[in-house]
Amino acid sequence: MAAVGAVLPEQIAAMWEQVKAPVVVPLLRLSVAACLAMSVMLFVEKVYMSVVLVGVHLFGRRPDRRYRCDPIVAAGADNDDPELADANAAFPMVLIQIPMYNEREVYKLSIGAACGLSWPSDRVIVQVLDDSTDPVIKEMVQVECKRWERKGVRIKYEIRDNRVGYKAGALREGMKHGYVRDCDYVAIFDADFQPDPDFLARTIPFLVHNPDIALVQARWKFVNANECLMTRMQEMSLDYHFKVEQEVGSSTHAFFGFNGTAGVWRISAMNEAGGWKDRTTVEDMDLAVRAGLKGWKFVYLGDLMVKSELPSTFKAFRYQQHRWSCGPANLFRKMLVEIATNKKVTLWKKIYVIYNFFLVRKIIGHIVTFVFYCLVVPATVLIPEVEIPRWGYVYLPSIVTILNSIGTPRSLHLLIFWVLFENVMSLHRTKATLIGLLETGRVNEWVVTEKLGDALKLKLPGKAFRRPRMRIGDRVNALELGFSAYLSFCGCYDIAYGKGYYSLFLFLQSITFFIIGVGYVGTIVPH
Repeated sequence: MAAVGAVLPEQIAAMWEQVKAPVVVPLLRLSVAACLAMSVMLFVEKVYMSVVLVGVHLFGRRPDRRYRCDPIVAAGADNDDPELADANAAFPMVLIQIPMYNEREVYKLSIGAACGLSWPSDRVIVQVLDDSTDPVIKEMVQVECKRWERKGVRIKYEIRDNRVGYKAGALREGMKHGYVRDCDYVAIFDADFQPDPDFLARTIPFLVHNPDIALVQARWKFVNANECLMTRMQEMSLDYHFKVEQEVGSSTHAFFGFNGTAGVWRISAMNEAGGWKDRTTVEDMDLAVRAGLKGWKFVYLGDLMVKSELPSTFKAFRYQQHRWSCGPANLFRKMLVEIATNKKVTLWKKIYVIYNFFLVRKIIGHIVTFVFYCLVVPATVLIPEVEIPRWGYVYLPSIVTILNSIGTPRSLHLLIFWVLFENVMSLHRTKATLIGLLETGRVNEWVVTEKLGDALKLKLPGKAFRRPRMRIGDRVNALELGFSAYLSFCGCYDIAYGKGYYSLFLFLQSITFFIIGVGYVGTIVPH
């Protein structure tokens, strides 16, 4: 029996040697080559965007210099005086849509901010699209709408008997009401967004004076960025998206992805593009791509910020990232041929949309981060026959990381934490991206991002805070723990049998996977 036990490991080792040289080593080398190629593509894209951004600032290509945006001025002293209705004729009719779903904690914030916008009261309609399934919350939202109606605000409370199409379905149904036919533009705000009073005054002029512009997008400002380390990580990623990606798209091709909120659309452009569609979980990007292919231009205003909330629980953030990663990949699958064969836009714009906007940023960026740093690099520790050139695992990643940090200079000291956290999240983003590309499983899963507003502060007042008891199943993430074990094993192997090049990175990444795996990340909310 002992002899059998001694022979078995030798047989396994012999079989491994027979398979490793002809099969495993070539496959791993191919994986390294593919990852290096994708890394170069990502590197070139980051450098390109940085160069464009520098050019925009050096040559002053601000939106107000490229487009006419004179303020809209009415004749008369009091724009809200019914007797001066003719004086307000210079102001276009604007519809404000606020889609919401069981938003107990934040509904007052968005409704109040929308009703407080500085615009003639007879030239704006606030439309609250309530898909709530909780009757108590529906009653609360309706009462709030009636309260503002008594103050003289033209506010409409709209509900429907189903949630078909989720947010896209609600927005589409909202556009069917008769009073919308009088509106020229529509501003959209999610339930946690709070625009400043001058929002319309700063966005609508671009649309009024430039008939080829379809969309004006504002930047998000995060009211809870300092709540926990996870929200700081999100701020770094989203600041880069807005300050770099959106700015570059707006400045070079007058095209970028609509962020789904804090933007104003020309209704005629929306209708020409086909309106809201619910075929993916990124109905906002879908509409933007279709409108862009019709030749419409978009403008991004980086100095116009709208307050919003970041998801502060890991569960909410993970669901959000699944939607944001799966949706674009699925949309790319559905629209690739349509984009390539489009006749209304230039070849360069089509290349930009297909290669830069979709392929590199929405697909390769997720896949290479996970496959290279969480799978291939650790595997080369176990198979020393395969080596990665230093430029591939040191120089390129370092430059890309530094370029990513320019969006949030105040968080430079958190850069290492951000890299490790993003590597963990790339696991979920890659999984979601593949689901979208292959159109399988949870491709159309829509989970509304939980908003807490000020609820956490009210429920946990200082000294009265006690960490809530939670079931183990609510906290443990098995997939992250599995990768933590894999990376830890590779780190130990590198120290014992390898050159020790990767051990520090592998142990740090393993610890990060473990921390997230046991749920010790984000805010823990007692129920």
